[in-house]
Amino acid sequence: MLLLCDVDRAALQDLLERYTLRLSLVPAAQAIPGSYWGECEAGLVGSRLFARTDTPLHSVLHEAAHFVCMSGARRAALSTDAGGDDAEENAVCYLQIIWADLLPGVGCERLFDDMNVWGYSFRLGCARRWFREDAGDARRWLQDAAILDADELLTYRLRS
Repeated sequence: MLLLCDVDRAALQDLLERYTLRLSLVPAAQAIPGSYWGECEAGLVGSRLFARTDTPLHSVLHEAAHFVCMSGARRAALSTDAGGDDAEENAVCYLQIIWADLLPGVGCERLFDDMNVWGYSFRLGCARRWFREDAGDARRWLQDAAILDADELLTYRLRS
């Protein structure tokens, strides 16, 4: 599983900053503020995404995608629990996969594997099949929220 220490953090930070999200590193073995799952999983508090170098990259991308996909009202009160419904959760998963292809040395194929190892569950049994065969609703959700444009390109906008 790719960890934060395995990736180009400058490229990741550049991506997050396009969405006004700041990556804050937490020292090893310290609790991660705003982590819903605890352990080494990423956390959200306001516009800060907290992680340690042993945080899985998929966790960082997933929490960042929650920040982008949530409503402005939820974002303003954000602390730990990103909330959202099933449709938004699917959009979050779709967005994190798109982002993986923007990060040097990552790519969607690697992220599919890491998502499956962690235990993401999809109707078709794995992240790869879901994304390729069953994620039209998630893509449309992102387009309706203006996070993707009509050509399925990132707009680098937050859901309003």
